[in-house]
Amino acid sequence: MTTTHSLPTDHAERVARMRASLEGSSVGDAFGEQFFAPREHIQPQIDARELLAPAPWRWTDDTAMTLEIVNDLTEFGQIDPARLSRRLLTRWHEEPWRGYGGGAHRLFMSIAQGAPWDEAASALFGGQGSFGNGAAMRAAVVGAYFAPDLELCVEQARRSAIPTHTHPEGIAGAIAVAVAAAVLWRTREEDLDVVRAQLFSETLARTPVGETRELIDRASRLTLGASVELATARLGNGARISAPDTVGYCLWCVARSPRDYEDAMWGTVSGFGDRDTTCAIVGGILGAAGDRVHIPPEWSRAREELW
Repeated sequence: MTTTHSLPTDHAERVARMRASLEGSSVGDAFGEQFFAPREHIQPQIDARELLAPAPWRWTDDTAMTLEIVNDLTEFGQIDPARLSRRLLTRWHEEPWRGYGGGAHRLFMSIAQGAPWDEAASALFGGQGSFGNGAAMRAAVVGAYFAPDLELCVEQARRSAIPTHTHPEGIAGAIAVAVAAAVLWRTREEDLDVVRAQLFSETLARTPVGETRELIDRASRLTLGASVELATARLGNGARISAPDTVGYCLWCVARSPRDYEDAMWGTVSGFGDRDTTCAIVGGILGAAGDRVHIPPEWSRAREELW
């Protein structure tokens, strides 16, 4: 049962921050999606920073589900997991071709056939729930909206995850990304060294103990001058589609370029792996800093319309 409540007094400002994060996330999603090809075919273009696809750049399920969180928070100012589950189901039913993973298809088909959303989510993957990166990829907008209150940010990130990801690692990925986005807004006027330090300290302080947190800790100790090849070898790159394999690498990419969106996108996609999702996560975190991070206007125009 959904509870009613009043919107926060600064709701308009929160929505503006959230939409800035959505812009960063959706452009990143569409940017990364154009580089899904064998490494040997696209490495020269990535090295030369040459865009591949003509407009429009299609966005994927990453953005589709993020849009529903944005819609929900814009209307209600907090996340109700049951209500969000219904929104996600409707979005999937309208556009199932957006690139959803097999687990998502099984989940939404089960709910459509009458299974309660929470039972269907918990039943995934032999009853352990999903620990994939799907909850993390849509969580930056949660951090942008709840940035003034990190404890509330953590709880709302958890609520945003459980309609599809009930495994502790899947939830941890969403929490880490939401906190990281909140930190980028909170440190938007600080020096880059402060941004980087707080990015890892605040995220590690609030991400639940587990493999995802361990990989974030490893990312915090990896020099920013390391090669992307070394980073992906130590942190993963999303190729396993799991939260542990994705989030640490994304935070390292954010730390390398916390105010340079274009550089961050090229750096992130050069790690290959689940490149639409890693770019969506990094883009959403950076976007939370608002006008302190410049998204190339031609990229925004190239991205498929959102609404």
